[in-house]
Amino acid sequence: MIKDKIYFASDFHLGTPNLQESHKREKHIVQWLTNIEKDAKAIYLVGDIFDFWFEYKTVVPKGFVRLLGKLAQLTDNGTPVHLFVGNHDLWMKDYLEKEVGVTIHHRNIIIEEDDKKLFIGHGDGLGNGDYLYKFLRKIFTSKVCQWAFARLHPNLALTIAHTWSRGSRKSGEEANFISNEKEILFGYCQQQQTLKPVDYYVFGHRHLPLELKVDSRAKYINTGDWLSHYTYAILQEGNLKLKTYNK
Repeated sequence: MIKDKIYFASDFHLGTPNLQESHKREKHIVQWLTNIEKDAKAIYLVGDIFDFWFEYKTVVPKGFVRLLGKLAQLTDNGTPVHLFVGNHDLWMKDYLEKEVGVTIHHRNIIIEEDDKKLFIGHGDGLGNGDYLYKFLRKIFTSKVCQWAFARLHPNLALTIAHTWSRGSRKSGEEANFISNEKEILFGYCQQQQTLKPVDYYVFGHRHLPLELKVDSRAKYINTGDWLSHYTYAILQEGNLKLKTYNK
């Protein structure tokens, strides 16, 4: 079979709310990856794959073995897998690149596929507003903060981190859709389109599957989440559309 499709998904948040539910969700994700590997030209996982992730020098969070094994299988078989850091797993370093073979992106990127330009990123910190988070993000991404966090015992560190993660989701990531004008990421797409136009904007972060027209050329696609929606996007022959995985 010809591998001519590019897949996008985000916000798996593995590790929450508990081990049982996370395992159940992880199995669905692995099943989805198994279903698409036959025709996947590339796979883009657009942030917050883990509810929290931190790499100590010789230690990483335990768990997620089903997903990591599947991603390693995909990359070993020649399928490129791109992993974007989100606001929940922004402390990702090079462990997954070395061990699993994925390509990690710490910044937004623009790619060209099927004669279309796609702007891809997790979406956190973009657009106007959310200034408290933007300030906190600068602190969290500083080397001093990461060094200090690494001094904590993992049991304490991960307890603190998961508590923060739950609060972060409730504070805005899972907010309901009100209107185009109220969507910060949609406003960012409109601003960006006047500066460096593309055909598609692909983001996660909002936990809402969205497909909004930016102008006569561009669309904003939000891939939703796998906590409740189980949605993803697929690019085929220049058309990017949202799909729902039948779990």
